[in-house]
Amino acid sequence: MFTDRAPRRPALLADFLKSDQDRTLSLPQDNRIALAAKAVESSLATSSIPPVRYACAELASIVAAFYQVETPEIRVLAVRPLRTWEGGWTMELFGDYDPKTKLIRVWMKTAVRKQVTSFGTFLSTLCHEFCHHLDYERFGFRDTWHTRGFYERTAALYHTARGTPLKCLFWIKMPGGRWRIDWQRTRRGF
Repeated sequence: MFTDRAPRRPALLADFLKSDQDRTLSLPQDNRIALAAKAVESSLATSSIPPVRYACAELASIVAAFYQVETPEIRVLAVRPLRTWEGGWTMELFGDYDPKTKLIRVWMKTAVRKQVTSFGTFLSTLCHEFCHHLDYERFGFRDTWHTRGFYERTAALYHTARGTPLKCLFWIKMPGGRWRIDWQRTRRGF
């Protein structure tokens, strides 16, 4: 995962830098988010959209209540869109968020094999899109970027939902002012 490039406009740059520097997210000390995530996991096993949508909406409602923001609408869709370009480059869309409508869309099946995605990947996508919602609704950013802070806030929400220990993310500086996660070092934990 790579961070976005910093915007050029000073007003947006201030928000970008604040997002990058704010690497923590307050989290409930009970297991209500983890219990709701377990319901998402169980619903994925049905391979049916309605129970998955319901479980995701319940999880979003619990998280939104904790952060005192409006609950976004959740739309669960079947097969991920696959976009292909000349040269053989392809991209799957796992999820997205529209700040105008406060709509999170997540796809529950892989693009090529059309199989239900793993719970970890699905939950990670849902947490990622919810953190975009938080950027607008809780933190008041004019835009939402993929900064180091954004990825770390997303990881905190994900690990809370999974009931797993939070991992410290390690970063490698890339050309052009971007960063990427150093997965080897992150997995080792030091």
